[in-house]
Amino acid sequence: MPDDGRAVAEAAFRADWDALAGIGRDPRSGGYRRFAWTREDATLRAWFTARAGALGMEVVTDRVGNLWAWSGDPDAAVADGAAPLVLGSHLDSVPDGGAYDGPLGVVSAFAALELLRARGRAPARPVGIACFADEEGARFGVACAGSRLLTGVLDPDRGRALTDAQGTSVAEAMAAAGVDPAHVGRDEETLRRVGTFVELHVEQGRALIDDDAAVGVASAIWPHGRWRLDLAGRADHAGTTRLADRDDPMLPLATAVATARAAAERHGSLATIGKVDVRPNGVNAIPSRVTAWLDARGADPDAVRRVVAEVSDAVGVPAAEESWTPSTDFDVPLRDRLAALLGDVPVLPTGAGHDAGILAAAGVRSAMLFVRNPTGVSHSPEEHAEDADCVAGIAALAAVVEELA
Repeated sequence: MPDDGRAVAEAAFRADWDALAGIGRDPRSGGYRRFAWTREDATLRAWFTARAGALGMEVVTDRVGNLWAWSGDPDAAVADGAAPLVLGSHLDSVPDGGAYDGPLGVVSAFAALELLRARGRAPARPVGIACFADEEGARFGVACAGSRLLTGVLDPDRGRALTDAQGTSVAEAMAAAGVDPAHVGRDEETLRRVGTFVELHVEQGRALIDDDAAVGVASAIWPHGRWRLDLAGRADHAGTTRLADRDDPMLPLATAVATARAAAERHGSLATIGKVDVRPNGVNAIPSRVTAWLDARGADPDAVRRVVAEVSDAVGVPAAEESWTPSTDFDVPLRDRLAALLGDVPVLPTGAGHDAGILAAAGVRSAMLFVRNPTGVSHSPEEHAEDADCVAGIAALAAVVEELA
């Protein structure tokens, strides 16, 4: 990258990164708690709108609350038969998540457009930047909710009725945030504006470390899903109830955790029980109920479902499916074109779900770029990307814009 271009990209990245650094950060863990339709989310959405305005972009909100910043008129482009290119990602996080998962893609998109302007290389057609709502599903339990509702994969009534741990529904939370939940549902007007979607994301693994590459291109997303296990017991006193008389749902929970690990190893998959709700959750009380959520994924969808079946059989309760995303292959000609454009960078699959995958499965031509993560760790405060690699990702995204728009 020319020195002037690098300086512009670095300055844009650093200014935006610093602006976001304190929003939703937990001083105890160092991680982020940026959940959908909260005060922190509102602050992030306001930042996105202001950032787009500084570039002269118009921001619109679709029927489900996703934000879209546009340079130029996307509807005029569609009328001319040239549906726009859209970049972007999300700004929300998992509980105590890292700084890069999601925000790196949004910040890099704005920086890429600034870089092109500094070079005097204005795109020939409109370019959009998307900020998807509730990608992580940390508050209401369904990942990629904004893109699933947008494409109609998630039923609107079910989406509105999802609740958080305090019993607040999505509909109530959206209304409190100023977004009308009555309009939730597949948004044809928004979808027709998206000719191609390219999402840049920090890598959530070690492939780029092993390949000694700053940037890579995604080939596919593994099939993955979430299941709920409702384990019933009987509340009782921890100090007076004989072991033989107990009906303790923590025991089947332990069985579920161990079985998930063993079954995943047998079937070449991944399985995690990372979220548990224990009632009444007292130190000296035997629980009356435990609800656990199983995340399972892998390259073979049948193997993933065998893992879930083994866990369900081991605890003797059905695993209630809350979400399932089939294997998603990104557009092969687009994938190969971008990999060659960027210098034959590595092409790699991922086990993580993304909005780009939801759009790809819905028929939108989509691709993903990955930026190296030197720790290989994600969904954790240890998640990281070096500034130099972030700038390389911005340069790659700018090259994609020049190539496609």
